[in-house]
Amino acid sequence: MATSFSSPPFLSYPLTRTPRFSSSSQTPPPNSQPPNPPPSPKLTTTSSEQQPPVTVREPKPPKPTTTVETTDWIASSLTRRFGLGAGLAWAAFLAVGVISEQIKTRIEVSEQEANTRDVEKQEEVVLPNGIRYYELRIGGGASPRNGDLVVLDLKGKIEGRGEGFIDTFDGDKKPLALVMGSRPYTKGMCEGIEYIVRSMKAGGKRRVIVPPNLGFGEKGADLGTGVQIPPFATLEYIVEVDKVSIAPA
Repeated sequence: MATSFSSPPFLSYPLTRTPRFSSSSQTPPPNSQPPNPPPSPKLTTTSSEQQPPVTVREPKPPKPTTTVETTDWIASSLTRRFGLGAGLAWAAFLAVGVISEQIKTRIEVSEQEANTRDVEKQEEVVLPNGIRYYELRIGGGASPRNGDLVVLDLKGKIEGRGEGFIDTFDGDKKPLALVMGSRPYTKGMCEGIEYIVRSMKAGGKRRVIVPPNLGFGEKGADLGTGVQIPPFATLEYIVEVDKVSIAPA
């Protein structure tokens, strides 16, 4: 009976169990080879360790805008209004200045014409420096002073000769301009002409005899017109003062 109920002989050996591994443990079996590691990615030339840290600035919150009542529109309106008014006033001032200057010039011209008169009897006047002149017309305008601009017509010739060396009375020629006290003289003018003009008035006319010492002296002159003024020449002029004004700066 004991023999029949005993365990079979194959059950007496111990059982060898093969260990099983779950997928979660990922532990390789003891006798298996570890899988080949995946290829490592290639490193770039600049690694994150070599790059300097980048500081990221957080944007500042916008300041709250406050509405301030201003009067800029009033200022701009007044500026435009007064600026336009000032411009119009300046233009009016210039216009008035130009008109007043024109009126003044016309008044002076009318007074000069009113006070200018021809001389009925011409008499010779001899000055201490040797200049002789005959008054042909007495001017009614202003007398020139140093620095004034004198516009005059001039006709000159060598005394005793018929040939002239200058003549602006011709309609095709322009009058001459002389700044009182200036040197040198040009176009036939000389020291004697400036001296005689000082005692004339605008609108006046004279016939003048200039001695050599106040003319072109012992050297004479070459005026560039083909006419040579010989040394020690006495000159005869007709001088008429057209206008006397302030010389431009």
